[in-house]
Amino acid sequence: MTNVHRNRISVDIYGQQYIIMGSESPNHIRLVASLVNDKMREINSKNPNLDVNKLAVLTAVNAVSEFLKMKDELEQVRLELQKEKD
Repeated sequence: MTNVHRNRISVDIYGQQYIIMGSESPNHIRLVASLVNDKMREINSKNPNLDVNKLAVLTAVNAVSEFLKMKDELEQVRLELQKEKD
């Protein structure tokens, strides 16, 4: 069993307190929480009638969509770099 240090950080996301545990730095955890909070507020400003559960799901959908786009872009850059090497 590996001995990984776990950070335990209290964060506020959309008016709720959460305890986040992870091996990432406290600053990283706070940044992630802040980005989630910002995205929830952004989506809420465009859809003020959403309940919190739907807002959370839409935030997750948006985050995963952005992740997949960035993953595809990274793969394209890798392919271009590989072509330049060949």
